[in-house]
Amino acid sequence: MAELIKADQLKTRLKKIPEWELEKKHIERTFEFDDFSESIDFVNAVAEVSEDEEHHPDMDIRYNKVRLLLSTHSKGGLTDLDFALAERIDTLSE
Repeated sequence: MAELIKADQLKTRLKKIPEWELEKKHIERTFEFDDFSESIDFVNAVAEVSEDEEHHPDMDIRYNKVRLLLSTHSKGGLTDLDFALAERIDTLSE
């Protein structure tokens, strides 16, 4: 099972995913699309990648915006699982 990432290592890890923001015990990013349909297509793609990784983000869908929060709830903070999934999600929006 993944271990929590130490606080002093978080800034280094965030450099690989610069669009994501650190908020206490999670990282988050908001994606914006042209319309609702594109938002849902993105959410479906994230769901597929999340299933592959066996790690799932919290999602908030607001018409053309999708906000994702990543945290390893069972560990109470951030692990390698969160950063690996964030990197994969970033490739979906490129």
